Amino acid sequence: MLMKVLVSDSLAEEGVKRLESGADVDVITNLSPEELIQKIGEYDALVIRSGTKVTADVIKAADRLKVIGRAGVGIDNVDVEAATKKGIIVLNTPGGNTISAAEHTIAMMLALARNIPQANAALHKGEWNRKKYTGVEFFNKTLGIVGLGRVGAEVATRMKSFGMQIIAFDPFVSEERAQQMGLTLAPLETVLREGDFITVHTPLTNETRNLIDEDEFKIMKKGCRIVNCARGGIINEAALAKAVADGTIAGAAVDVFTKEPPTGNPLLEQDKIITTPHLGASTAEAQVNVALAVADQILTIAKGGLPTNAINMPAISPETLAVMEPYMILAERMGALLGQLVGTGFESMELIYSGSVAEKDIRPVTISAIKGLLGSLMGVGSVNFVNAQRTLKEMGVKLLEGKTESANGYSNVITMKLTKNGATSMLQGTVSGNKETRIVQLDDYKTHIPTEGDMVIAVIEDKPNIIGPCCVVLGEGEINIGSMHVGRIDAGKPQLMVLSVDHMVSDDIMKKLLEVPGVTSAKMVEL
Repeated sequence: MLMKVLVSDSLAEEGVKRLESGADVDVITNLSPEELIQKIGEYDALVIRSGTKVTADVIKAADRLKVIGRAGVGIDNVDVEAATKKGIIVLNTPGGNTISAAEHTIAMMLALARNIPQANAALHKGEWNRKKYTGVEFFNKTLGIVGLGRVGAEVATRMKSFGMQIIAFDPFVSEERAQQMGLTLAPLETVLREGDFITVHTPLTNETRNLIDEDEFKIMKKGCRIVNCARGGIINEAALAKAVADGTIAGAAVDVFTKEPPTGNPLLEQDKIITTPHLGASTAEAQVNVALAVADQILTIAKGGLPTNAINMPAISPETLAVMEPYMILAERMGALLGQLVGTGFESMELIYSGSVAEKDIRPVTISAIKGLLGSLMGVGSVNFVNAQRTLKEMGVKLLEGKTESANGYSNVITMKLTKNGATSMLQGTVSGNKETRIVQLDDYKTHIPTEGDMVIAVIEDKPNIIGPCCVVLGEGEINIGSMHVGRIDAGKPQLMVLSVDHMVSDDIMKKLLEVPGVTSAKMVEL
C-alpha cells in the first residue's frame, strides 16, 4: 500500500512529481488550522514550507502520520516535542537553499552598504542627490558572523573575496575548522564590538531568541550595519528599530520577521532599514532543490529507510548507514531478545561497545537497541527510531554506554545488560567480516543464537536423556526444529539449549516442555 502524502504548502512541481513516483499525493494548500486537524488523520506524511503551522493539536489528530517534511531549513512552525513524543519524524532540507540564502545575504549587505533601495526610490521620484546616498566599501572592513552553519560558512567564503576580515562566533565550530575557513573565532561580545558589518545565521531557539538586544547594540561600533536573513526573533525588532532611529547603528537589512507578514512592525518605519519579504530561499533553483530533497527523504522512509536530515533523530548519511546498518540490526535483535527473556521492570540498560565498532558513531546503534528492547515489550510499531530514547527515559530506566578496546577474541562486540531487582542479564553479539550478525553469549553461556526467526531457549540439567524428550514434545506438537545449539559453562553445571523452530510454539506445548524432567526454564522467543 502506497504511503499517503499531504502537501499543504506550495511546492515546486518537480518535487510533487518525485513524490508521485512512489506515493499517493494530495496537494491541498491554504488549509485553516481546523481544516488541517480534520484532514491530517488520513495521511502518513505531511510536506510543508513556512506557511503551515503543525501544532500539538494537529499532531494529536495525526493518527497515521509517520513524518513531517519541511521543504526548507526552519522548523519553528512545527511542535517538534509533540511530534517526537508520538514517534513522528521531523525532517528538513538544509542544503537545498544554502546558496540562495547566502547570496541573498550578500545582496542585502551590498544594498545596505551602497544605499541602493533608497537611491533607486529617490531617482524614480525625480531626485538626483548623489551626496545623500554616499556609501561605504567592504574592502579592509571587518565582517562579524554569528553562526557558522551552512549559510554562514558560504557567506564567509564569498565575503573574503571582497577583502574583508572575518571574525565569527559559533560555539560548535572548532579552531581547526575556523583556520581551514580562513577566519578567526571570537566570543559573541568581540564579534559585536569589532564588526563593521554583522550578519546572523543561527537557528531560532530559546537560547538565540533576542540574542541581539538593547545591551548588544550599545557595544557595537557607531556606523555598524547589521543583516538578518536567518530567522525573525534572533534580533529584537523593537531594539533594532530604536538603534537605527537614534543613530547607534548606521542601518540594517532584514529579510525575516517574528510575525509574517510583518504588519505594523517598527522595522518598516525606518528609511535606513532595508526589508524584503522572506526571500532568502526564493530562487527558482532553491525551490526545486528543497522540493526534490524533501520528496527523496519521504520516499526513503516509505521504503523503510532512514532520512538524512531528521531534526529529532541522529542524522545518518548513506555512507554511514552502509557501514553501521549491520550493527544496528544486531543491536535491535539483541534488544528484542533480551526484552523477551527479562520482561518489564528493569531499572537500567547498559551498552558496551568493544573493538572496531567502538571507533564508530554508535548513536544509531544505541537507539536501535532501545527500539528492539521496548518494541518487544510494548508491541512492534509502538516505539520507533524517533521516540525510543525518550520513551526509555520516561520509563525511568537509566541508560549507560561505554567503550573498550578488548573484544573477547572478536573484531567487534556489542554487550547489552539489563538490571532488574539487582540481577543482571547479559547478551553479547558480533558482526562478521561478511556483515553476518551473531549473538555469541547469553549470561555466562558461550553459545550461538540466531538473530532472526522463532526459537525456544531453555536451561536444562547437564545429564543424559533431556534433549531427546524435549525434541519429542515439539515433534508431537508438529513443531519442526531447524537447528539446535547446546552450550555449557562446565561439566555438571546447567546447559543452555537453543532450538530454532519453523513457527511459534503454543503455550500448551511450552507447558509440556517445562514438564520434561531436567528442564529448568524455557521461553519462546520471536525475532
